[in-house]
Amino acid sequence: MPREIICLQVGQCGNQVGTEFWKKLCAEHGISKDGRLEDFATQGEDRKDVFFYQADDEHYVPRALLLDLEPRVIHGIRTSDICNLFNPENVFISKEGGGAGNIWASGFCQAEKVQEHLLDMIDREAEYCDSLEGFCLSHSIAGGTGSGMGSYLLEALSDRWGKKLVQTYSVFPNQNESSDVVVQPYNSILTLKRLTLHADAVVVLDNTALNRIAVERLHVESPSFHVTNSLVSTVMAASTTTLRYPGYMNNDLVGLIASLIPTPRCHFLQAGYTPLTLEGDRGQVTSTVRKTTVLDVMRRLLQSKNIMVSAHARSKESLNAKYISILNIIQGEVDPTQVHKSLQRIRERKLANFIEWGPASIQVALSKKSPYVQTAHRVSGLMLANHTSIRHLFNRSLSHYDQLIKRVAFVDRYQQYAMFNDGHGNFAQEEFDDARAIVQSMSDEYEACEHDDYIDRTRVY
Repeated sequence: MPREIICLQVGQCGNQVGTEFWKKLCAEHGISKDGRLEDFATQGEDRKDVFFYQADDEHYVPRALLLDLEPRVIHGIRTSDICNLFNPENVFISKEGGGAGNIWASGFCQAEKVQEHLLDMIDREAEYCDSLEGFCLSHSIAGGTGSGMGSYLLEALSDRWGKKLVQTYSVFPNQNESSDVVVQPYNSILTLKRLTLHADAVVVLDNTALNRIAVERLHVESPSFHVTNSLVSTVMAASTTTLRYPGYMNNDLVGLIASLIPTPRCHFLQAGYTPLTLEGDRGQVTSTVRKTTVLDVMRRLLQSKNIMVSAHARSKESLNAKYISILNIIQGEVDPTQVHKSLQRIRERKLANFIEWGPASIQVALSKKSPYVQTAHRVSGLMLANHTSIRHLFNRSLSHYDQLIKRVAFVDRYQQYAMFNDGHGNFAQEEFDDARAIVQSMSDEYEACEHDDYIDRTRVY
């Protein structure tokens, strides 16, 4: 029986990434841009109904909700070549249309005001499912809508559908560039609190690393949002292949998540993909990889230059950093004996440094490639890894937050909202303090994982 997943695309980044994701899924399943099944795709062994359902006229409709507080991006989707793909009832744009002004509190409070409408949309979509497994949220943590509205939805999903899994694809801001969103550290910390408390798995996609990969691996001189969004959608599509082309393992979301997250608090995952290809304006831009073998792909996935989390996080205190778990999803023409040999070689060369208190092994899921999409390489691979170095990304967010809050800078932008006001017109800092404490404790948890006595440290007597 299929285990359906409902996708929530929130804010500018979430909707742009989501659009690229649906384009990839349509191509892989032989579905045209208006939802019709192509003649050549009628005999497929794929599970379309995990992410699509069929309307009365036999068209395939994505199980997706497009949510935004300002109309620009969604209007762009409505005038694009996939405008007839989505269910019009599953689109929400705020009547005011002014957006959240890059303020987390604005996005959160605006979502709270229209909660009934949003939850009705999700309820209706859930009723179309025979066996709903969970939700997938795509958003950015730094702006206003993706962070604020995304945070509200995470709380609502946890409250209303507590037994359903929630996986997010969360885009972190570029740390190397000065942002025009001065309150980015505030937004990030407040969103990270909700991702820590209410998500079951968070795939961290760091814009700093995405830009670096586009420049170094794909030789794109100044990557646009379209380029980085395409990289994110590649990870999203690849991480769902075992759900859509089921094999004997990892063919549902709970199996995928359970193999990566041995302790519930440490659920922030890094992603790597090789070999990367990119559809550009001038056709297909491809990385410099010419020949692919299973060993070559698995070795490349362990190289930090292919990981979509910034080198700063990967290199800092790198001798102490360890893998908690690794899942490689290998697509293409693969002989299982090659996988066994590759794992043996990686173990012999000690290419991956694992924690002492858990099973030190790379898990591998083999997946079919779509027969409808021609690729330049025989084998490709996605790595989802739980790695303790992720804490340095959180520590950097905490550091930027501390620099702002120390000067009580820009708090007037939050003070006008009830949750940041003491009722007498003064700024109430409790929500910020609580969020900071939760993010700090999560960072500390990842640091504790690096020690061989982690289980003794966490045991409650």
